[in-house]
Amino acid sequence: MSAPTASTQQKARVSARIGGIAESATLAVDAKAKALKAEGRPVIGFGAGEPDFPTPPAIVEAAQAAAADPRNHRYSPAGGLPELKAAIVAKTKRDSGYEIAANQVLVTNGGKQAVYQTFATLLDPGDEVILPAPYWTTYPEAIALAGGVSKVVVTGPEQDYMPTVEQLEAARTPATKVLLWCSPSNPTGAVASRELTEAVGRWAVENGVWVVTDEIYEHLTYDGAEAVSLPVAVPELADTCVVLNGVAKTYAMTGWRVGWMVGPADVIKAATNLQSHLSSNVANVSQRAAVEALTGPLTAVDEMKVAFDRRRRAIVELLSAIPGVECPTPKGAFYAYPDVRGLLGKEIRGQRMETSLDLAAAVLEHAEVAVVPGEAFGTPGYFRLSYALGDDDLKTGVTRMGDLLREAK
Repeated sequence: MSAPTASTQQKARVSARIGGIAESATLAVDAKAKALKAEGRPVIGFGAGEPDFPTPPAIVEAAQAAAADPRNHRYSPAGGLPELKAAIVAKTKRDSGYEIAANQVLVTNGGKQAVYQTFATLLDPGDEVILPAPYWTTYPEAIALAGGVSKVVVTGPEQDYMPTVEQLEAARTPATKVLLWCSPSNPTGAVASRELTEAVGRWAVENGVWVVTDEIYEHLTYDGAEAVSLPVAVPELADTCVVLNGVAKTYAMTGWRVGWMVGPADVIKAATNLQSHLSSNVANVSQRAAVEALTGPLTAVDEMKVAFDRRRRAIVELLSAIPGVECPTPKGAFYAYPDVRGLLGKEIRGQRMETSLDLAAAVLEHAEVAVVPGEAFGTPGYFRLSYALGDDDLKTGVTRMGDLLREAK
């Protein structure tokens, strides 16, 4: 065998495409909090976006029965079990009024795979995606992996963290192919009004822009807010719209890894072809559990919402009492997104807080509280706190953080 050439030796060990991916900030914060806890430090983590409730017993029992059934010990269709596709069709009509067919559904390994496969299917290199910020950390990475370009539209608390049609139009160029839409929102908890949803949908249709709409928090709304599905608000959009969803948030099933895409049949067929090579079928036991979740009552989410609503009001009150912190009241999901710009430029325990990254690091080190800084979501100067944790931890954690931040001078 000939010796490697100099040019071979100089090649990077990791491809530029993969090497350029940023680690998930929310998972990184959660992992750091858990590592510090393992060292014996009493860290309270507000990083991970997952309900602190167990998966409902009926769903677990369905999975246990599925594990014992030899049918589920074998490969199944890459696009999803027919029973689960049928359940998704029925659930979509029941919950949002959107009528679809089974060939418009692809079952994925959680919502993240649905996001990745959607952009991989829709985008060619150089295609632009209008991405309202604050945005979920995975969106820009999935867009970049597909060769797309994110055109970020920054929104703030003064507009309830939702973009205007005028902002979207200002960001549109001849290269624009997709708008990413997320309501209820991760990370802000904002919920778009029916009027804004309809206006955005009409703008997309008029300008030939596809919409990828993430509806995974559809059941978690408060104060009378309504989660309106875009292709229902604007039916003409259905042929250029992909809806993302999953069981993770509604049924406390984050670890089961079942999500899905709903879209035009040709797009779903293409994405299914991709999945057939990428991962094949989602684990059959998880799919059987998801069938039970979707065909059963929504009792579990109704019970969770009572707790989330109580925690939502508590966290807003506690955060708003901290000098330099302003916290809008979220109307959906289980996140608060306080504005901490009033603390930047100040000193805490001898260190100047230049950025919200600095501030989050100080909060972790000195208050032993883990939060995710706004840099991860495209808007520096903010924190994201998940209130999907126990009431006592929530109060203790925000109180600890507040005591530290009151030292800022």
